[in-house]
Amino acid sequence: MSEARILLAHGSGGQLSQKLISEVFQPAWNNPIHSAMLDGAILDLPAGKIAMTTDSFVITPVFFPGGDIGKLSICGTVNDLVACGARPLYMTTAFIIEEGFALSDLKTIVASMAATAKAAGVHLVAGDTKVVEKGSADKIYINTTGIGVITANPVYSPQRIEAGDVVIVSGNIGDHGLAILAQREGLQFQTPTTSDCASLHEIGRIAENYGSSIRVMRDPTRGGLATVINELALQSGLSITLKEKLIPISPAVRGATAMLGVDPLYMANEGKMVIIVAAEAAADLLIALKRTNPSQDAAIIGNVKPEPKGMVLLETDLGSARILPMLEGEHLPRIC
Repeated sequence: MSEARILLAHGSGGQLSQKLISEVFQPAWNNPIHSAMLDGAILDLPAGKIAMTTDSFVITPVFFPGGDIGKLSICGTVNDLVACGARPLYMTTAFIIEEGFALSDLKTIVASMAATAKAAGVHLVAGDTKVVEKGSADKIYINTTGIGVITANPVYSPQRIEAGDVVIVSGNIGDHGLAILAQREGLQFQTPTTSDCASLHEIGRIAENYGSSIRVMRDPTRGGLATVINELALQSGLSITLKEKLIPISPAVRGATAMLGVDPLYMANEGKMVIIVAAEAAADLLIALKRTNPSQDAAIIGNVKPEPKGMVLLETDLGSARILPMLEGEHLPRIC
């Protein structure tokens, strides 16, 4: 394509729209389902239950250390399916692009999506593109829908959490939130922080081996670890205690957040999973997680107690305990 930037005509449905599809999206998606070019995707699904999720991505900036909006859109959707106990299979994508957006940047984003989906074993099977006038959007937004087949038996649910269960987080927290904040505000630290943006399909495969011992999984994105743990405490009607000294936080994030006066427990993550597991399986699961790249820094960080119901307590480094509330207000907008 000779055009260097996206024009309104690229969203018209006419000749330029067809060129955008044939020269940008089709070569990247490159699978028989998408290449059929129907009005929808015709899918073969295994027997049994499926999980379906949808998400929208409006992050700014669209390129950041460790990823871009394209990689993020695939990882975020894959990870939601994994948290449901599903093996991700198919995704659709829809783009809202601002007039004037660089075509080279779009090609980079699309290629990133294709590579990330391929690594996760996911087929991109349908899509849509809309172009809006300059000033009506901020560069590019992406919406996704994901479908996966449920492999967890029984299905993961907060209602399955029991007193005595153990809380595991799959690695260091706060990296994504700090990376975006630093990029957006032009902050420079002695040790640069990279987003943890990653597909967690390998964690899903590991969890399949633990059957009913896995109670529930959640990815701590907006609102961070503290908010997800509060959600699980409320939904289960039980209490969760976290031990501050056990929560994995990289020295770079710990130092930078202390300097900035922000709490890493509320920072967004895009490549971490919270897992609540039966106590008898926790040590073995932790060993298995540490053998995989996305979860080498996994740690047991707390446990479930019967009281006080619906509350989260944080045992501090000083030995005291305090209530760890859910996030109030907006911590950092447009983080994903």
